Amino acid sequence: MRIVLKVRRKGILILPKKLREAIGVDEGDDVITEVKGDKLILWVLKPKVVDVDPVYIDKLLREEYEVEKKKYEGMFRYGETGS
Repeated sequence: MRIVLKVRRKGILILPKKLREAIGVDEGDDVITEVKGDKLILWVLKPKVVDVDPVYIDKLLREEYEVEKKKYEGMFRYGETGS
């Protein structure tokens, strides 16, 4: 699909409804732009949705907590005089 767009004041481009529907962009969506030579490329930023097991996340966070806890315990012991 090719559509001619007019650049308006302050560089504003209006994407016609037909074009927005074709690329799946809605009001409020983020659009990525890239310049390649004399071409301007636009595409809709669609974040990837990842399904993660909350039990697994909890396990990882607990492991990270234990590692940090040991690190800080070591830091505080380093300054002890033993008296």
